Amino acid sequence: MQPEPRALARFYASATGRMAARVLSERIGALWPDLSGQRLLGLGWTAPFLPLWRGRVARLCALIPAELGPAGWPEGHEHPDGAVAVGEEERLPFPDLAFDRVLVVHGLEASGSVRRMLREVWRVLADEGLALFVVPNRRGLWAHLETTPFGNGQPYSQGQLARLLARHLFAVERCDTALFCPPFPWRPLLAGAAAWDRAGRALAPALAGVVLVEARKSAFGALPAGAAAVSGRVYAAAPCSRSSA
Repeated sequence: MQPEPRALARFYASATGRMAARVLSERIGALWPDLSGQRLLGLGWTAPFLPLWRGRVARLCALIPAELGPAGWPEGHEHPDGAVAVGEEERLPFPDLAFDRVLVVHGLEASGSVRRMLREVWRVLADEGLALFVVPNRRGLWAHLETTPFGNGQPYSQGQLARLLARHLFAVERCDTALFCPPFPWRPLLAGAAAWDRAGRALAPALAGVVLVEARKSAFGALPAGAAAVSGRVYAAAPCSRSSA
C-alpha cells in the first residue's frame, strides 16, 4: 500500500511528523553536510529535507506528486515555484547524467517497479554520483504501524537494501539508522526523540525505524534500462532553481 500524497503532507504537519523530520534531517545532514556546487534531485517526498542545502547547491530539483498540483508543496517548506513536467517515477523527466546527488525519501518502498526506478536514478546520476535512500526498517516499529507513512509500502532491512542496490549497479558507501523513538503522539515522548536516537544507535541499531543507505553509481553499469511497461505514482517536476552563488 502506497502512502497517499495528502497523507504525507498531513503527517509532516503533525507533531509526530515534525519530530521525524527533525531526526531524519539531522542524520541526512550528517551524511551530506556540504553539497556546495552539486546538482541535487529530491525524489519521493523530500520537502522537509531539501532546505538543508537550499542556496548552496548549484541546482536543486524536486518531484512532487502530480495530483497535488503546483500548489501541493506543503506550507512552510521552501520550494521552486510551479510545475514544468509530468511523468512517472519510473520514467524521470530529466536527461542522462543530470545530477550529482539524488535523495530518495518515501520513494523506493512505494515504487510500482523498484527495478525501473533504480535504473532511472542510475541514469540521471552523473558518473560516480551518489544517491541516498531513506526507507522504513523491516525490523523497526515504524514499519508495522500504518498510522505513519513509514508503515506503508515495502520495508527493508539494512542488509536487504544494500544487496538490492548492489544488484542494480550501485556500490554501497555508507549505512546509517534513525527514528528509534516510538511513533506515538505523546508530547514527553516526542520531546525526548534525540535521546532515543542516541541510545538506539549505540545499543540497538537493528531496531531503528528507518535505514539510510548511501550508494555510488557504478561505472560498470552502462546497460540500457529497457522499455518495460510499468505503472507508478505520477509526479510533477518542480522547476530547477540555481543558487545565486
